[in-house]
Amino acid sequence: MFSSYDGLCSIGELAEHAGVSVKTVRFYSDSGLLPEASRSGGGHRRYAPEAVERLSMIRSLRGLDLALRDVRRVLDGQQDEQDGAGSVLEDAVAGRLRALGSELAALRWREAALRLVQECPAAERAARLRLVGAVAAPPSTAPLARFWRAWLPPRMPARSVSTFLEAAVPQPPEGPRPAQVLAFARLHAFVTRPCGDRGSGPCQPRAHRGAGARASAVLYAGLAEAYGLAGGAMRRGAKPAPGEALDGFVDAYASTYGTHDSPGFRRVLAGRLAADPRIDRYWELTAEVISTPGGRPEPTSGSAHDWLLDALDVQVRETGG
Repeated sequence: MFSSYDGLCSIGELAEHAGVSVKTVRFYSDSGLLPEASRSGGGHRRYAPEAVERLSMIRSLRGLDLALRDVRRVLDGQQDEQDGAGSVLEDAVAGRLRALGSELAALRWREAALRLVQECPAAERAARLRLVGAVAAPPSTAPLARFWRAWLPPRMPARSVSTFLEAAVPQPPEGPRPAQVLAFARLHAFVTRPCGDRGSGPCQPRAHRGAGARASAVLYAGLAEAYGLAGGAMRRGAKPAPGEALDGFVDAYASTYGTHDSPGFRRVLAGRLAADPRIDRYWELTAEVISTPGGRPEPTSGSAHDWLLDALDVQVRETGG
């Protein structure tokens, strides 16, 4: 390919063949990606013909925004016929796709946050900017998980905690609307304030206290089933009323307390749950975060819980317990 007596070329000739600058060739050489065949008597770099193809490959890989370390791994894999470059390249591309997905999610979140600030009344912009600025992009759900770990019964089995957190902690939407960004920012502010509506007092509901590890697992397994049944009724537009969902709800608490379902227990339970701390705002904001444009609000664990409490109140009032 090269017309020199030794079949090699200078850095300038290689740059011209590849259609890049001398500075680019020098950078890749200094990075160890483009080995020199030798040096001239005057110390100038000399390259073999295969350097043109290698340089083309480097440029292609860098054009995909692969890091230098990944480019080196792919090039090294090409030289090993047993391992092959295919799997190395696939791994590098997959890694870059994951990173790019995170970057795009962050950009989409920032765009929606900027629109939120831009579209609000001028008098509210400073406060709204502080609110959304306290949340990372894309946002982390760790503060929400910490909130619930303080709320849940102590010594609750890890598997039961994980199952509950999957249902209770909303995931940030990949392509958020400004309203969803605002709801998540408010949710973040809600869970990072001191426990209790008045800034003090216990986080954990009294209805949960004293439950051991096994009882906690039984309680939340039963509640999850009851919430699912209540959610189905809510999607059908049914009003709170006694039925299978309420029976499962009451039985979950009865099993936790080591007693049996009875009219008297339902009356006592209704009083206990009515006196417990309320976090309705958490569930209202969660519903906004997971909402779809023009769609009916999707039931949450919180809205299902309130539906069941209303059903319990209806029964207690109508039957006197």
